[in-house]
Amino acid sequence: DLFSHWIAVKPFASKEDHYRGLFQYEKSPKPQNSEAFEKLLPFLPEPTHLSDVLAEVRENLAAFPNAMLGEVGLDRACRIPYAPPSPPPYVQHDKPRQLSPFTIPLEHQLAILEAQFDLAVELKRNVSFHSVKSQQATVELLDKLKARHGDAWYSISVDMHSCGLSSQTWKDIEVRSLAMALSTKVMLTHDTQKRHNNVFLSLSTVINSRSPAHRELIRACSSDRLMVESDYNDAAYLASQTCDLLTTVAEVKGW
Repeated sequence: DLFSHWIAVKPFASKEDHYRGLFQYEKSPKPQNSEAFEKLLPFLPEPTHLSDVLAEVRENLAAFPNAMLGEVGLDRACRIPYAPPSPPPYVQHDKPRQLSPFTIPLEHQLAILEAQFDLAVELKRNVSFHSVKSQQATVELLDKLKARHGDAWYSISVDMHSCGLSSQTWKDIEVRSLAMALSTKVMLTHDTQKRHNNVFLSLSTVINSRSPAHRELIRACSSDRLMVESDYNDAAYLASQTCDLLTTVAEVKGW
C-alpha cells in the first residue's frame, strides 16, 4: 500500500525535488511553509515511480484472479503528518500526529487514480473507490473513464466505499439527465436513463452515520444499487456493524 504523495508521476532528480514540486508551496510563498517543508522532508520516504506501482499491482492481480482493485480514491481533506510512515495498515497510531499544512494536489491524485482504473478495466477487475470532499471531481472522472473505455467500462463494477457523496451527486452518477440525453442526442428509454449502471453505493455505520445526510442518500439511491458494509477495524464486530446499517436502510426504505 502507498499513499499517493509517495508516488511520482513525473521524472524527479531527488526525493526533495519530487516533494517540493508536489506540494508547490512556492506558488504562495510563506516563511512558515518553507519551515514546514524542511521539518516534514525527513519523515517522507523515497518516492516510487507510478510505472513501478502499476507493475506491482498488475503482478498482484495476476497472482490473485478473484481480487479486486482498492481501495483507491480521492481525498481533498488529507494533510500530510509530521511522522514516519507506519507499517500497514497505516491507520494505527499510539497518539495523535501533528499535521503539516500540505495536502496532495487533486491533479496528482487523479493521474494516479486514472492509471489504476485503466488497469482495472484492462484486467476486468472491480474497484473499491473512496471519495472525500471530491464530489465534482468524482463525477467528472467517472464520465471521463466511460468516454475513454466505451463498452469496456461496463466490464467492471465500482463500489463507492463508505460513500459520503450528497444525494444530488449520487443522482448525477446514477441517472442520465435530460440535458445530457439531448446533448448526446439519446432518447431517454429505461436503459439509457442509467448514467453509470456499473457504479454502486456502499454505506457503513462507522463512517456514514456521523452525518444525518446518509439517510437522504439511502432514500435517493435505487434499491438495486445500494450495498452495506462494516468498514470496521475489528473483525469481531463486522457482522453487527453491517447489520446496524442494514437496519437503517430497511427503516429508510420502508422495508
